[in-house]
Amino acid sequence: MLTHRSRPIGIFDSGVGGLTVASALRRLAPNETLIYLADAARLPYGTKSPQTVTRYALQAAKYLQSLDVKMLVIACNTASAHAVGAVRKAAAPLPVLGVVEAGAKAAAQATLTGNVVVAATEGACQTGVFPKLINAARSQTSVTQVPCPLFVALAEEGLGDSSIADAMARDYLGAHFGPQSQNDTLLLGCTHFPLLAPSLRRIIGPGPNMVDCAEAVAQQVVAALNAHDLIADASTVGALHLFATDAQSRLSKLAAKLMPDLGPTPAVTLIDL
Repeated sequence: MLTHRSRPIGIFDSGVGGLTVASALRRLAPNETLIYLADAARLPYGTKSPQTVTRYALQAAKYLQSLDVKMLVIACNTASAHAVGAVRKAAAPLPVLGVVEAGAKAAAQATLTGNVVVAATEGACQTGVFPKLINAARSQTSVTQVPCPLFVALAEEGLGDSSIADAMARDYLGAHFGPQSQNDTLLLGCTHFPLLAPSLRRIIGPGPNMVDCAEAVAQQVVAALNAHDLIADASTVGALHLFATDAQSRLSKLAAKLMPDLGPTPAVTLIDL
């Protein structure tokens, strides 16, 4: 029998983007065992209706609950924007964290001018949740939402640091940054987007803050583990278990790139939700 502290943390996303959360968590909480689920058969979530995204999120959460997790992390901004409330209700009393809330709070803390640009999926932008949460954390903040639908595909294909990514970043974000702009913070409002960080930095320049929602939610996870007395014992050896509904090789390849200690071809279990 696993003790309550030694049980794994469940993380899910529509694809490989949430690996940025898993990577950050392994660095911040190396004794924790993580179960990562990529619903690659149904990505992208960002172009789907709120009802569909909520249904997918509930199915992923239910599967992870069946694996006796101690906490759920919605590592997909679109699912977090649409479904965090529904997942919390269905999974109670299990703690459930979403990346939107963590990223919004971090962006509000980072800006000095009070002018934030949010790069996100179409679905997440349509909810209006980013301006709402950022202004809840820092009133009278000007928030510009920029839908960047092709960024997810670039990240999934491993093209985050490429001339193609540069061109798309310039098209989406170039007009929002520059010598005359008051925008001083870019929130990467999708866990796929940190995989494009090199290209994004080339386009926005060295000055603006670039807030990684994956890093922000990883920090909140550690705080929540402490608050709920769920931190794994220091003697525990952490592990990462990968599951996917499709495209196992893509998930394995990026996991190996982000976390080389996993070996060149980490095993991925194919499942059906």
